[in-house]
Amino acid sequence: MTAISKRQGRGVRRATSAKDRVGAYRDRLRAKGLRPVQIWLPDHREPAFVKEARRQAKLAASSAQARDDQAFVDAISEFRTT
Repeated sequence: MTAISKRQGRGVRRATSAKDRVGAYRDRLRAKGLRPVQIWLPDHREPAFVKEARRQAKLAASSAQARDDQAFVDAISEFRTT
């Protein structure tokens, strides 16, 4: 699939593919000193994940440190990056 890019040079339009645009974008990021990183995370939609998360949440909630742990979570939840 091809798309028309923004005007190039003297009003000439050049067709570029999504692959070309992504490649150019990645090249610009690399020029800024960045590099791509891929991470794999557990699929939170899987029933086994949900079951294990609930199990761990119950353990945390019933621990002797539950009150302090929740206070910490509440405290850091107040910080905003925007």
